[in-house]
Amino acid sequence: MAAIIPALFILSWFTFLFSNKLAYWFVFLLELALWFTTSYFALMVLSSGVNYQEILIQNFYFNPLVLKIDKLSALFILVINFTCFTSYLYARKYLEPYQTHKAKFSFLLHYFNFFMLNITMLLVVMVQEAMGFLLVWELMSLSAFMLVIFESEKPEVIKAGIKYLVQMHVGYFFIIAGFVFVYGNSGDFSFEGIKAMTFSSAYVLGIPNSFWFFLLFFIGFGVKAGFFPLHSWLPIAHPAAPSHISGLMSGVMIKMGIYGLIRVLFNFPDLNLSIGLFMLSISIFTGIFGVISAIVQHDLKKLLAYHSIENIGIIGIGMGVGVLGTVYHQPLVSALGWAGALLHVVNHSLFKSLLFYSAGSVYIKTHTRDINNLGGLIKKMPFTAFAFLIGAIAISGIPPFNGFISEFLIYNGLFNSFKEVSLELPLLMLFGILGLALIGGLALFCFTKAFGMVFLGTARTPQAAHATEVAPSMRLAKL
Repeated sequence: MAAIIPALFILSWFTFLFSNKLAYWFVFLLELALWFTTSYFALMVLSSGVNYQEILIQNFYFNPLVLKIDKLSALFILVINFTCFTSYLYARKYLEPYQTHKAKFSFLLHYFNFFMLNITMLLVVMVQEAMGFLLVWELMSLSAFMLVIFESEKPEVIKAGIKYLVQMHVGYFFIIAGFVFVYGNSGDFSFEGIKAMTFSSAYVLGIPNSFWFFLLFFIGFGVKAGFFPLHSWLPIAHPAAPSHISGLMSGVMIKMGIYGLIRVLFNFPDLNLSIGLFMLSISIFTGIFGVISAIVQHDLKKLLAYHSIENIGIIGIGMGVGVLGTVYHQPLVSALGWAGALLHVVNHSLFKSLLFYSAGSVYIKTHTRDINNLGGLIKKMPFTAFAFLIGAIAISGIPPFNGFISEFLIYNGLFNSFKEVSLELPLLMLFGILGLALIGGLALFCFTKAFGMVFLGTARTPQAAHATEVAPSMRLAKL
Protein backbone atom coordinates (compact mmCIF):
# COMPACT_ATOMS: atom_id res chain seq x y z
CA MET A 1 0.00 0.00 0.00
CA ALA A 2 2.90 2.37 0.74
CA ALA A 3 3.95 2.09 -2.92
CA ILE A 4 0.46 2.27 -4.45
CA ILE A 5 -0.78 5.45 -2.74
CA PRO A 6 2.16 7.68 -3.86
CA ALA A 7 1.93 6.20 -7.37
CA LEU A 8 -1.79 7.02 -7.60
CA PHE A 9 -1.13 10.52 -6.28
CA ILE A 10 1.44 11.13 -9.03
CA LEU A 11 -0.78 9.63 -11.72
CA SER A 12 -3.71 11.84 -10.69
CA TRP A 13 -1.87 14.89 -12.06
CA PHE A 14 -2.19 13.42 -15.56
CA THR A 15 -5.95 14.13 -15.32
CA PHE A 16 -5.34 17.54 -16.88
CA LEU A 17 -4.02 15.97 -20.09
CA PHE A 18 -7.32 14.35 -21.04
CA SER A 19 -10.60 15.45 -22.51
CA ASN A 20 -13.54 15.92 -20.17
CA LYS A 21 -15.00 12.47 -20.81
CA LEU A 22 -11.68 10.62 -20.72
CA ALA A 23 -10.63 12.46 -17.56
CA TYR A 24 -13.72 11.17 -15.77
CA TRP A 25 -12.88 7.55 -16.63
CA PHE A 26 -9.17 8.02 -15.94
CA VAL A 27 -9.91 9.26 -12.42
CA PHE A 28 -12.46 6.47 -12.03
CA LEU A 29 -9.69 3.92 -12.69
CA LEU A 30 -7.46 5.63 -10.14
CA GLU A 31 -10.33 5.60 -7.67
CA LEU A 32 -10.93 1.88 -8.25
CA ALA A 33 -7.28 1.12 -7.50
CA LEU A 34 -7.45 3.27 -4.36
CA TRP A 35 -10.75 1.77 -3.18
CA PHE A 36 -9.73 -1.85 -3.70
CA THR A 37 -6.28 -1.42 -2.15
CA THR A 38 -7.34 0.39 1.01
CA SER A 39 -10.56 -1.60 1.46
CA TYR A 40 -8.60 -4.86 1.23
CA PHE A 41 -6.33 -3.87 4.11
CA ALA A 42 -9.28 -2.51 6.10
CA LEU A 43 -11.21 -5.76 5.74
CA MET A 44 -8.08 -7.72 6.61
CA VAL A 45 -7.73 -5.76 9.88
CA LEU A 46 -11.42 -6.16 10.76
CA SER A 47 -11.42 -9.90 10.05
CA SER A 48 -8.11 -10.74 11.76
CA GLY A 49 -8.14 -8.19 14.56
CA VAL A 50 -4.46 -7.49 13.84
CA ASN A 51 -3.42 -3.91 13.08
CA TYR A 52 -1.66 -3.14 9.80
CA GLN A 53 1.33 -0.80 9.75
CA GLU A 54 3.67 0.31 6.96
CA ILE A 55 6.11 3.18 6.48
CA LEU A 56 4.95 5.59 3.77
CA ILE A 57 7.91 8.01 3.92
CA GLN A 58 11.12 7.00 5.69
CA ASN A 59 12.21 10.51 6.66
CA PHE A 60 9.32 12.93 7.18
CA TYR A 61 10.35 15.85 9.41
CA PHE A 62 13.07 13.66 10.99
CA ASN A 63 10.65 10.80 11.68
CA PRO A 64 9.09 8.06 9.53
CA LEU A 65 5.58 8.77 8.26
CA VAL A 66 3.72 5.58 9.13
CA LEU A 67 0.40 4.34 7.76
CA LYS A 68 -1.44 2.53 10.53
CA ILE A 69 -4.81 0.81 10.20
CA ASP A 70 -6.56 -0.33 13.36
CA LYS A 71 -10.21 -1.27 13.71
CA LEU A 72 -11.34 2.35 14.03
CA SER A 73 -9.40 3.36 10.91
CA ALA A 74 -10.67 0.31 9.03
CA LEU A 75 -14.31 1.19 9.71
CA PHE A 76 -13.84 4.74 8.46
CA ILE A 77 -11.90 3.55 5.39
CA LEU A 78 -14.86 1.43 4.29
CA VAL A 79 -17.31 4.29 4.90
CA ILE A 80 -15.12 6.73 2.96
CA ASN A 81 -14.64 4.40 0.00
CA PHE A 82 -18.27 3.38 -0.37
CA THR A 83 -19.55 6.96 -0.18
CA CYS A 84 -16.90 8.17 -2.65
CA PHE A 85 -17.88 5.36 -5.04
CA THR A 86 -21.58 6.28 -5.06
CA SER A 87 -20.80 9.99 -5.26
CA TYR A 88 -18.48 9.59 -8.25
CA LEU A 89 -20.93 7.30 -10.01
CA TYR A 90 -23.68 9.89 -9.52
CA ALA A 91 -21.45 12.75 -10.70
CA ARG A 92 -21.12 11.76 -14.37
CA LYS A 93 -24.68 12.47 -15.46
CA TYR A 94 -25.29 15.12 -12.80
CA LEU A 95 -22.52 17.31 -14.23
CA GLU A 96 -23.57 16.79 -17.86
CA PRO A 97 -25.88 19.85 -18.08
CA TYR A 98 -23.02 22.10 -16.90
CA GLN A 99 -20.96 21.23 -19.99
CA THR A 100 -22.92 23.75 -22.06
CA HIS A 101 -21.63 26.77 -20.13
CA LYS A 102 -18.56 25.75 -18.10
CA ALA A 103 -14.99 25.47 -19.37
CA LYS A 104 -13.36 22.07 -19.80
CA PHE A 105 -10.75 22.93 -17.16
CA SER A 106 -13.50 23.26 -14.51
CA PHE A 107 -14.39 19.59 -14.95
CA LEU A 108 -10.78 18.39 -15.00
CA LEU A 109 -10.11 20.34 -11.81
CA HIS A 110 -13.26 18.91 -10.27
CA TYR A 111 -12.32 15.29 -11.00
CA PHE A 112 -8.77 15.88 -9.76
CA ASN A 113 -9.94 17.41 -6.49
CA PHE A 114 -12.47 14.63 -6.01
CA PHE A 115 -9.60 12.15 -6.06
CA MET A 116 -7.55 14.40 -3.77
CA LEU A 117 -10.40 14.57 -1.25
CA ASN A 118 -10.78 10.78 -1.33
CA ILE A 119 -7.09 10.05 -0.83
CA THR A 120 -6.60 12.70 1.87
CA MET A 121 -9.60 11.49 3.87
CA LEU A 122 -8.12 8.00 3.76
CA LEU A 123 -4.75 9.32 4.91
CA VAL A 124 -6.43 11.27 7.73
CA VAL A 125 -7.65 8.01 9.27
CA MET A 126 -4.38 6.17 8.62
CA VAL A 127 -1.80 8.72 9.84
CA GLN A 128 -1.50 9.23 13.59
CA GLU A 129 1.77 11.19 13.74
CA ALA A 130 0.87 14.88 14.13
CA MET A 131 2.94 16.48 11.34
CA GLY A 132 1.64 14.05 8.73
CA PHE A 133 -1.90 14.25 10.09
CA LEU A 134 -1.93 18.05 9.99
CA LEU A 135 -0.62 18.04 6.42
CA VAL A 136 -3.27 15.67 5.06
CA TRP A 137 -5.97 17.41 7.13
CA GLU A 138 -5.09 20.70 5.43
CA LEU A 139 -5.02 19.11 1.97
CA MET A 140 -8.43 17.56 2.68
CA SER A 141 -9.89 20.97 3.55
CA LEU A 142 -8.41 22.60 0.44
CA SER A 143 -9.69 19.81 -1.85
CA ALA A 144 -13.19 20.13 -0.40
CA PHE A 145 -13.06 23.92 -0.87
CA MET A 146 -12.28 23.48 -4.57
CA LEU A 147 -15.19 21.05 -4.91
CA VAL A 148 -17.62 23.39 -3.12
CA ILE A 149 -16.86 26.29 -5.49
CA PHE A 150 -17.50 24.31 -8.69
CA GLU A 151 -20.09 26.94 -9.72
CA SER A 152 -17.62 29.74 -9.02
CA GLU A 153 -19.46 32.09 -11.38
CA LYS A 154 -22.10 32.52 -8.66
CA PRO A 155 -21.14 35.06 -5.93
CA GLU A 156 -23.04 33.12 -3.25
CA VAL A 157 -21.00 30.00 -4.02
CA ILE A 158 -17.70 31.86 -3.62
CA LYS A 159 -18.99 33.37 -0.37
CA ALA A 160 -19.93 29.90 0.91
CA GLY A 161 -16.55 28.49 -0.09
CA ILE A 162 -14.62 31.27 1.64
CA LYS A 163 -16.69 30.91 4.81
CA TYR A 164 -15.99 27.18 4.80
CA LEU A 165 -12.26 27.70 4.27
CA VAL A 166 -11.92 30.37 6.96
CA GLN A 167 -13.74 28.28 9.56
CA MET A 168 -11.74 25.18 8.68
CA HIS A 169 -8.55 27.13 9.38
CA VAL A 170 -9.87 28.38 12.70
CA GLY A 171 -10.45 24.75 13.64
CA TYR A 172 -7.02 23.86 12.23
CA PHE A 173 -5.37 26.31 14.64
CA PHE A 174 -7.03 24.61 17.62
CA ILE A 175 -5.95 21.15 16.44
CA ILE A 176 -2.37 22.41 16.16
CA ALA A 177 -2.63 23.92 19.65
CA GLY A 178 -3.89 20.58 20.97
CA PHE A 179 -0.95 18.67 19.49
CA VAL A 180 1.50 21.29 20.82
CA PHE A 181 0.15 20.65 24.32
CA VAL A 182 0.48 16.90 23.76
CA TYR A 183 4.12 17.32 22.78
CA GLY A 184 4.86 19.68 25.65
CA ASN A 185 3.33 17.29 28.18
CA SER A 186 4.37 13.88 26.87
CA GLY A 187 7.19 14.56 24.40
CA ASP A 188 5.28 12.63 21.71
CA PHE A 189 3.86 14.61 18.77
CA SER A 190 1.05 12.19 17.88
CA PHE A 191 -2.33 10.84 18.95
CA GLU A 192 -0.48 8.11 20.86
CA GLY A 193 1.18 10.81 22.93
CA ILE A 194 -2.17 11.66 24.51
CA LYS A 195 -2.03 8.36 26.43
CA ALA A 196 1.21 9.40 28.15
CA MET A 197 -0.08 12.81 29.27
CA THR A 198 -0.39 13.66 32.95
CA PHE A 199 -2.66 16.38 34.29
CA SER A 200 -2.37 18.30 37.53
CA SER A 201 -5.19 18.15 40.04
CA ALA A 202 -5.71 21.90 39.67
CA TYR A 203 -9.10 23.26 38.64
CA VAL A 204 -9.80 26.29 36.46
CA LEU A 205 -13.25 27.83 36.99
CA GLY A 206 -14.10 24.73 38.99
CA ILE A 207 -13.36 22.42 36.03
CA PRO A 208 -10.40 19.98 35.78
CA ASN A 209 -7.41 20.99 33.64
CA SER A 210 -7.89 17.94 31.45
CA PHE A 211 -11.24 19.28 30.25
CA TRP A 212 -9.67 22.49 28.94
CA PHE A 213 -7.12 20.44 27.03
CA PHE A 214 -9.92 18.33 25.52
CA LEU A 215 -11.75 21.53 24.58
CA LEU A 216 -8.92 22.47 22.20
CA PHE A 217 -9.46 19.30 20.19
CA PHE A 218 -13.25 19.57 20.47
CA ILE A 219 -13.23 23.02 18.88
CA GLY A 220 -10.74 21.93 16.22
CA PHE A 221 -12.56 18.79 15.19
CA GLY A 222 -16.01 20.13 16.10
CA VAL A 223 -15.80 22.77 13.37
CA LYS A 224 -15.36 20.04 10.77
CA ALA A 225 -18.12 17.90 12.29
CA GLY A 226 -20.59 20.76 12.59
CA PHE A 227 -21.34 20.77 16.31
CA PHE A 228 -23.24 23.82 17.56
CA PRO A 229 -22.04 26.62 17.74
CA LEU A 230 -19.25 25.72 15.30
CA HIS A 231 -21.66 24.77 12.52
CA SER A 232 -22.33 27.99 10.62
CA TRP A 233 -20.34 27.00 7.50
CA LEU A 234 -22.31 23.80 7.00
CA PRO A 235 -25.82 24.99 5.97
CA ILE A 236 -24.18 27.43 3.54
CA ALA A 237 -21.50 25.22 1.96
CA HIS A 238 -23.64 22.09 1.50
CA PRO A 239 -26.30 23.78 -0.69
CA ALA A 240 -23.61 25.67 -2.64
CA ALA A 241 -21.79 22.49 -3.65
CA PRO A 242 -22.97 20.15 -6.44
CA SER A 243 -25.31 17.52 -4.99
CA HIS A 244 -22.86 14.61 -5.27
CA ILE A 245 -20.36 16.70 -3.28
CA SER A 246 -23.06 17.63 -0.76
CA GLY A 247 -23.73 13.91 -0.29
CA LEU A 248 -20.01 13.22 0.07
CA MET A 249 -19.40 16.06 2.52
CA SER A 250 -22.41 15.26 4.66
CA GLY A 251 -22.08 11.51 4.34
CA VAL A 252 -18.42 11.23 5.19
CA MET A 253 -16.28 14.39 5.21
CA ILE A 254 -17.85 15.89 8.33
CA LYS A 255 -17.28 12.48 9.98
CA MET A 256 -13.55 13.23 9.84
CA GLY A 257 -14.27 15.58 12.73
CA ILE A 258 -16.03 12.75 14.55
CA TYR A 259 -13.07 10.46 13.82
CA GLY A 260 -10.66 12.99 15.31
CA LEU A 261 -12.72 13.33 18.49
CA ILE A 262 -13.07 9.56 18.88
CA ARG A 263 -9.33 9.11 18.38
CA VAL A 264 -8.63 11.70 21.09
CA LEU A 265 -11.17 10.20 23.51
CA PHE A 266 -9.95 6.64 22.94
CA ASN A 267 -6.43 7.76 23.90
CA PHE A 268 -7.46 10.11 26.71
CA PRO A 269 -5.83 9.16 30.03
CA ASP A 270 -8.22 11.05 32.31
CA LEU A 271 -11.81 10.82 31.12
CA ASN A 272 -13.92 12.61 33.70
CA LEU A 273 -17.46 13.76 34.38
CA SER A 274 -16.82 17.22 32.89
CA ILE A 275 -15.92 15.78 29.49
CA GLY A 276 -18.82 13.30 29.46
CA LEU A 277 -21.38 15.86 30.58
CA PHE A 278 -20.10 18.38 28.05
CA MET A 279 -20.27 15.88 25.18
CA LEU A 280 -23.79 14.80 26.13
CA SER A 281 -25.10 18.34 26.64
CA ILE A 282 -23.57 19.97 23.56
CA SER A 283 -24.69 17.02 21.42
CA ILE A 284 -28.29 17.18 22.61
CA PHE A 285 -28.36 20.90 21.95
CA THR A 286 -26.74 20.38 18.53
CA GLY A 287 -29.33 17.76 17.58
CA ILE A 288 -32.31 19.83 18.70
CA PHE A 289 -30.96 22.99 17.07
CA GLY A 290 -30.31 21.15 13.80
CA VAL A 291 -33.75 19.57 13.50
CA ILE A 292 -35.66 22.73 14.50
CA SER A 293 -33.65 24.75 11.98
CA ALA A 294 -34.41 22.14 9.31
CA ILE A 295 -38.16 22.35 9.90
CA VAL A 296 -38.33 26.03 8.88
CA GLN A 297 -36.27 25.65 5.67
CA HIS A 298 -37.76 25.93 2.19
CA ASP A 299 -34.52 25.10 0.36
CA LEU A 300 -34.43 21.29 0.13
CA LYS A 301 -30.62 21.03 0.30
CA LYS A 302 -30.39 23.48 3.20
CA LEU A 303 -33.02 21.40 5.01
CA LEU A 304 -30.84 18.32 4.54
CA ALA A 305 -27.75 20.26 5.65
CA TYR A 306 -29.38 21.13 8.96
CA HIS A 307 -30.30 17.48 9.39
CA SER A 308 -26.59 16.71 9.09
CA ILE A 309 -26.08 18.91 12.16
CA GLU A 310 -28.92 17.02 13.86
CA ASN A 311 -27.29 13.66 13.16
CA ILE A 312 -23.89 14.85 14.33
CA GLY A 313 -25.75 15.59 17.56
CA ILE A 314 -27.06 12.01 17.69
CA ILE A 315 -23.56 10.61 17.13
CA GLY A 316 -22.28 12.95 19.84
CA ILE A 317 -24.96 11.72 22.27
CA GLY A 318 -23.67 8.19 21.75
CA MET A 319 -20.13 9.40 22.39
CA GLY A 320 -21.26 11.20 25.54
CA VAL A 321 -22.96 8.02 26.77
CA GLY A 322 -19.75 6.11 26.05
CA VAL A 323 -17.64 8.54 28.07
CA LEU A 324 -20.08 8.68 30.99
CA GLY A 325 -20.29 4.88 31.06
CA THR A 326 -16.49 4.79 31.39
CA VAL A 327 -16.45 7.47 34.10
CA TYR A 328 -19.06 5.61 36.19
CA HIS A 329 -17.45 2.19 35.57
CA GLN A 330 -20.45 0.90 33.62
CA PRO A 331 -18.87 -1.08 30.74
CA LEU A 332 -22.20 -2.08 29.18
CA VAL A 333 -23.41 1.53 29.09
CA SER A 334 -20.09 2.64 27.60
CA ALA A 335 -20.04 -0.14 24.99
CA LEU A 336 -23.61 0.56 23.86
CA GLY A 337 -22.93 4.29 23.60
CA TRP A 338 -19.81 3.84 21.49
CA ALA A 339 -21.39 1.10 19.36
CA GLY A 340 -24.42 3.30 18.67
CA ALA A 341 -22.24 6.28 17.78
CA LEU A 342 -20.03 4.31 15.38
CA LEU A 343 -22.97 2.53 13.78
CA HIS A 344 -24.70 5.87 13.29
CA VAL A 345 -21.57 7.13 11.51
CA VAL A 346 -22.05 4.28 9.03
CA ASN A 347 -25.82 4.60 8.80
CA HIS A 348 -25.81 8.36 8.36
CA SER A 349 -23.31 8.08 5.52
CA LEU A 350 -25.79 5.81 3.72
CA PHE A 351 -29.11 7.56 4.19
CA LYS A 352 -27.79 11.14 4.05
CA SER A 353 -25.92 10.63 0.78
CA LEU A 354 -29.08 8.94 -0.58
CA LEU A 355 -31.16 11.98 0.42
CA PHE A 356 -28.72 14.44 -1.17
CA TYR A 357 -28.59 12.40 -4.38
CA SER A 358 -32.39 12.44 -4.46
CA ALA A 359 -32.48 16.19 -3.82
CA GLY A 360 -29.92 16.65 -6.60
CA SER A 361 -32.09 14.63 -8.98
CA VAL A 362 -35.04 16.88 -8.18
CA TYR A 363 -32.93 20.00 -8.75
CA ILE A 364 -31.38 18.84 -12.02
CA LYS A 365 -34.85 18.12 -13.47
CA THR A 366 -36.81 21.08 -12.05
CA HIS A 367 -34.04 23.70 -11.61
CA THR A 368 -35.33 24.64 -8.18
CA ARG A 369 -34.64 23.61 -4.59
CA ASP A 370 -37.61 25.52 -3.18
CA ILE A 371 -40.06 22.94 -1.85
CA ASN A 372 -42.90 25.43 -2.30
CA ASN A 373 -42.37 25.26 -6.08
CA LEU A 374 -42.45 21.48 -6.35
CA GLY A 375 -45.13 18.85 -5.67
CA GLY A 376 -46.50 15.86 -7.55
CA LEU A 377 -43.06 14.48 -8.42
CA ILE A 378 -43.92 10.95 -7.31
CA LYS A 379 -45.74 10.59 -10.64
CA LYS A 380 -42.89 12.05 -12.69
CA MET A 381 -39.89 10.70 -10.76
CA PRO A 382 -41.10 7.53 -8.98
CA PHE A 383 -37.65 6.03 -8.41
CA THR A 384 -36.31 9.26 -6.92
CA ALA A 385 -39.44 9.58 -4.77
CA PHE A 386 -39.01 6.03 -3.46
CA ALA A 387 -35.31 6.60 -2.74
CA PHE A 388 -36.06 9.82 -0.87
CA LEU A 389 -38.79 8.07 1.11
CA ILE A 390 -36.39 5.29 2.17
CA GLY A 391 -33.83 7.88 3.26
CA ALA A 392 -36.49 9.88 5.09
CA ILE A 393 -37.73 6.84 7.03
CA ALA A 394 -34.16 5.85 7.92
CA ILE A 395 -33.11 9.31 9.10
CA SER A 396 -36.28 9.57 11.21
CA GLY A 397 -35.23 6.46 13.13
CA ILE A 398 -38.26 4.37 12.20
CA PRO A 399 -37.88 0.55 12.37
CA PRO A 400 -36.74 -1.58 10.68
CA PHE A 401 -34.43 0.81 8.82
CA ASN A 402 -30.80 1.37 9.76
CA GLY A 403 -31.26 4.72 11.49
CA PHE A 404 -33.45 3.01 14.07
CA ILE A 405 -30.83 0.35 14.87
CA SER A 406 -28.05 2.78 15.78
CA GLU A 407 -30.41 5.01 17.78
CA PHE A 408 -31.77 1.89 19.51
CA LEU A 409 -28.25 1.04 20.70
CA ILE A 410 -27.83 4.55 22.10
CA TYR A 411 -31.24 4.31 23.81
CA ASN A 412 -30.16 0.97 25.27
CA GLY A 413 -27.04 2.57 26.69
CA LEU A 414 -29.12 5.37 28.18
CA PHE A 415 -31.66 3.01 29.77
CA ASN A 416 -29.01 0.62 31.10
CA SER A 417 -27.63 3.48 33.18
CA PHE A 418 -30.67 3.12 35.46
CA LYS A 419 -29.01 0.03 36.94
CA GLU A 420 -26.52 2.40 38.60
CA VAL A 421 -27.05 2.56 42.37
CA SER A 422 -26.49 6.32 42.64
CA LEU A 423 -28.96 8.79 41.15
CA GLU A 424 -26.37 10.96 39.40
CA LEU A 425 -25.83 8.89 36.23
CA PRO A 426 -29.52 7.97 35.68
CA LEU A 427 -30.50 11.64 35.95
CA LEU A 428 -27.89 12.59 33.37
CA MET A 429 -29.06 9.82 31.06
CA LEU A 430 -32.72 10.83 31.48
CA PHE A 431 -31.66 14.16 30.02
CA GLY A 432 -30.22 12.23 27.06
CA ILE A 433 -33.35 10.09 26.60
CA LEU A 434 -35.63 13.14 26.48
CA GLY A 435 -33.30 14.93 24.07
CA LEU A 436 -32.97 11.97 21.71
CA ALA A 437 -36.74 11.38 21.74
CA LEU A 438 -37.42 15.04 20.92
CA ILE A 439 -34.90 14.97 18.06
CA GLY A 440 -36.49 11.82 16.61
CA GLY A 441 -40.03 13.19 16.82
CA LEU A 442 -39.13 16.48 15.17
CA ALA A 443 -37.16 14.71 12.43
CA LEU A 444 -40.21 12.60 11.58
CA PHE A 445 -42.36 15.73 11.41
CA CYS A 446 -39.83 17.53 9.18
CA PHE A 447 -39.48 14.71 6.66
CA THR A 448 -43.22 14.08 6.54
CA LYS A 449 -43.60 17.72 5.53
CA ALA A 450 -40.68 17.64 3.08
CA PHE A 451 -41.77 14.45 1.31
CA GLY A 452 -45.35 15.66 1.07
CA MET A 453 -44.45 19.05 -0.38
CA VAL A 454 -41.92 17.71 -2.89
CA PHE A 455 -43.46 14.46 -4.10
CA LEU A 456 -47.16 14.34 -3.20
CA GLY A 457 -50.14 16.39 -4.35
CA THR A 458 -50.05 18.19 -7.68
CA ALA A 459 -47.25 20.10 -9.37
CA ARG A 460 -47.22 23.76 -8.36
CA THR A 461 -44.97 24.99 -11.19
CA PRO A 462 -44.47 24.09 -14.88
CA GLN A 463 -40.95 22.83 -14.07
CA ALA A 464 -42.34 20.28 -11.64
CA ALA A 465 -45.14 19.34 -14.03
CA HIS A 466 -42.69 18.52 -16.84
CA ALA A 467 -39.99 16.77 -14.77
CA THR A 468 -38.71 13.35 -15.83
CA GLU A 469 -36.73 10.62 -14.09
CA VAL A 470 -32.93 10.92 -14.01
CA ALA A 471 -30.39 8.80 -15.91
CA PRO A 472 -29.82 5.14 -14.90
CA SER A 473 -26.33 5.82 -13.48
CA MET A 474 -27.77 8.43 -11.11
CA ARG A 475 -30.45 5.96 -10.04
CA LEU A 476 -27.84 3.24 -9.55
CA ALA A 477 -25.88 5.46 -7.14
CA LYS A 478 -28.97 5.62 -4.90
CA LEU A 479 -29.11 1.85 -4.57
